[in-house]
Amino acid sequence: MPQSQPTTFVQAGRVLIDPASGKVETQKTLVIQGGKVARIADGYVSEPGGKVIDLRTAFVLPGLIDSHVHITGQQNPNSRLEEVTQSSAEQALVGARYAKRTLMAGFTTVADLGADDDAIFALRKAIALGDVPGPRIVASGAAISVHGGHGDANGFRWDILELLRPNAVCSGADDCRRAVRQQVQKGADVIKITATGGVLSNTAAGLAQQFSDEELAAIVDTAHRMGRRVTAHAHGLDGINAFLKAGGDSIEHGTYLDKDSIALFRKNGAYLVPTLMAGDFVYRVASGPNNFLTPAQSAKALEAGPKMLDMARRAHEGGVKIAFGTDTGVSAHGDNAGEFALLVKAGLTPLEAIQAATVNAADHLQISADAGSLTPGHSADLIAVQGDPLKDVTLLTKVGFVMRAGVAHKGPSLP
Repeated sequence: MPQSQPTTFVQAGRVLIDPASGKVETQKTLVIQGGKVARIADGYVSEPGGKVIDLRTAFVLPGLIDSHVHITGQQNPNSRLEEVTQSSAEQALVGARYAKRTLMAGFTTVADLGADDDAIFALRKAIALGDVPGPRIVASGAAISVHGGHGDANGFRWDILELLRPNAVCSGADDCRRAVRQQVQKGADVIKITATGGVLSNTAAGLAQQFSDEELAAIVDTAHRMGRRVTAHAHGLDGINAFLKAGGDSIEHGTYLDKDSIALFRKNGAYLVPTLMAGDFVYRVASGPNNFLTPAQSAKALEAGPKMLDMARRAHEGGVKIAFGTDTGVSAHGDNAGEFALLVKAGLTPLEAIQAATVNAADHLQISADAGSLTPGHSADLIAVQGDPLKDVTLLTKVGFVMRAGVAHKGPSLP
């Protein structure tokens, strides 16, 4: 927001300024200047010429962070057809629709982990420039994947596969170094890899490790040399542990992790992004009367989906750091906050679940200087709900006010 715009005074009845502390403060005013929190005043204050946002009856907290989305698409019965009919430009425009929906749900930052490079990097830029309303995007672009594995094109004629195959698909340590370097060159903020098979790849290749240990080591080493963290889609135990042993920074899903995995997480300081909504969604689709998944997808959904809640419970009890992430795009955009109830069901307290979606996710994505709390100097990304989400975390599915970088997008005082 330009400095010439008026100062905004957000008058908050209750506010969780820093979720790490867990302290709820009352009757505070957040003074917003230049899109950032300039200071926090006691009581309800304002100044002539300033803009006042009255949230005196509400509970205010930092904007939420979803560490795993696919914002340029959404699973539906036509998903396979869309793979061969949508252009990069169309995917970017579809992503703009879903970005607004995500922002309106209270998510002011997302990490997009697997999309067409041109589509996601263009959308990221448009949102950053203010041309399109949406959350801040941390983007990987195409995931680094093995030939024939999760992340490659599967289930089509060979000539179609060749056309659809992302340039990030690789075989052999040297080729995988090439793929990482090219993703960084294209604009990747983070490197995402598919260390194991996946539920929604249309191939009966299981959920076990797909990269070799040498390939994993090459990917992590190359990414770290180029200043990028590496996160791995990983279901199978062998792939989880091999990636963590290679020095990987975080695991998406983690379905079959065990006590050795937990020890590796803690040794590395690695994050787990449990994506419980994704497991719940694919299981319900695969076991329901209107299943639109292929036979290969359905078999894996029925196998992995029911195991994810217990996985998150064991990880939490073992002291693994958890960052909030949903894999939305599998489930519907805008429903992201449904993950909170599942995290609490897995044993997290409501505060811990909120921390996972604020300070933990910001640390995981290396954006703590700008997001995750409302202390002065941070971006004015904030939301408000009625009631107390520390008592009932499902209130976060009913966000009534959203501000991103000092601009109000939903709620009181909008034009």
